[in-house]
Amino acid sequence: MNAFFTKTPSSLKALILAGGRGKRLNEVTEEENKCMIVFRGRPLIEYSLENAVRLGVEEIIVVVGHLAELIINRYGISYQGTRIRYVIQKEQLGLVHAMACGQSAIGGADFLLFLGDEFFIQPDHETMVRAFREDDVFAVCGVIDVPDLGLISKTYSILFDANSRMILRLIEKPRNPLNHYMGTGNIVFKNQIFDYIEKTPINPQRGERELPDFIQAAIDDGKKIIFFELASKYVNVNTIEDITILNELPPS
Repeated sequence: MNAFFTKTPSSLKALILAGGRGKRLNEVTEEENKCMIVFRGRPLIEYSLENAVRLGVEEIIVVVGHLAELIINRYGISYQGTRIRYVIQKEQLGLVHAMACGQSAIGGADFLLFLGDEFFIQPDHETMVRAFREDDVFAVCGVIDVPDLGLISKTYSILFDANSRMILRLIEKPRNPLNHYMGTGNIVFKNQIFDYIEKTPINPQRGERELPDFIQAAIDDGKKIIFFELASKYVNVNTIEDITILNELPPS
């Protein structure tokens, strides 16, 4: 267990979202959950599980849906000694809906959100969680400094105050990002973030609540949310092209 957590008792849990079908992956996910795509000899979700265990979280909540049995049968009730609890997302209505499905299992704990289809090279979750504790903030968004602004259109961008690292605005899939920071799905939250689910507007095009809008609702309510450069390289697997990018990453 990480030394920081052995010295500082914490009720931090991990929430891993792994319910999506991955429609843009076409035939690749017809008989496979996209979080179970094998990369470097291991299912993609396993990297999130490992990062959660490294932090010494109290419990791992995994939200499953499409071909849920593939994940449940492989990992059972624990991973490397840390308990796993599964929650079924019966309808695929986006990330915020998946988080809402996991709320009861999270209980009153603060938590670290993971997306089961993300991969980072040498992420520093320990320091990100330390910033969350020591700066007494509502949330910390993990971001990546990318040279190609086009990559940011796949996730979200942030506008921020440079001195305090406070995020002022998040923009879902921006056409013209104003800086090189690419938002990721690895975010540390206070438990009270769940209060903002019903305050988050439903995206008219997608018919679901979007993660950046969810976080923005808390910012607009005066909550302090900062960003943290989590890793040097990152891929969120949503398309065949993303799998190619993933396989071209240098060894970590």
